[in-house]
Amino acid sequence: MTADDAAPRRTLYGRRKGPRLRPNDRARLAEALPERRLVLPAAADRLSAAELLLPGTHALWLEIGFGNGDHLVAQMHGHPDVTHLGVEPYLNGVASLLRRAEAMGLTNVRLLVDDARLLLDVLPDGSLERIAVLFPDPWPKARHHKRRIVNRTTVSAFARLLRPGGELRLATDHGGYATWMIEALSAEPRLQWCAERARDWQNRPKDWPPTRYEAKALAAGARPIFLRYRRAGSETACARACKAKVTSPLSKNK
Repeated sequence: MTADDAAPRRTLYGRRKGPRLRPNDRARLAEALPERRLVLPAAADRLSAAELLLPGTHALWLEIGFGNGDHLVAQMHGHPDVTHLGVEPYLNGVASLLRRAEAMGLTNVRLLVDDARLLLDVLPDGSLERIAVLFPDPWPKARHHKRRIVNRTTVSAFARLLRPGGELRLATDHGGYATWMIEALSAEPRLQWCAERARDWQNRPKDWPPTRYEAKALAAGARPIFLRYRRAGSETACARACKAKVTSPLSKNK
């Protein structure tokens, strides 16, 4: 299978392949991707957690839009007992992740080169321990807002897929999208915001590896927003903290 054979199953917006996909990366996509590729079932079926888990792992984490793999590779390395599900339609980013994982000897990942919503539709309820959507395309023009991956429909899916106590992590450097995210999340009663004070969303948690997109935002003078939500049902320290209402100063940035 070549990189171009991996055709998506639904319309995707934005780039799918950059102008400089090197021959070695093309070969890596052809040879290594099939071993890590997530095969989606027929529309009426769902995957099971048992068939998703790789040998030696006990939990499933999902990252949607992993870019060049900065965060995902760091999490794979830091959590070898987790099967990491990565979704990224941009082939150059997939090739980058495969190259870096190979160099580090990491194999605890399964990949979907397609629209993340296809995977959300077929994952079993309560199967995920963590979901990350970091610096997704903000689609700033109003007519493109329907393309945003974080919306009320996907937020409902996140809540359904997270197990009790599971965590959703979001990041953006676009004020309007941050407000959009918070409004969508506030409408979902199964998710609790893990913030007690402003610094809880202004600063990236220590166990949250930085990404190239974050560095780019900081260099441009933007202020990244880091959001953590916990699936209700587990009285963890974070869940207790989430009961406190936090007023966001982002509403002016719509």
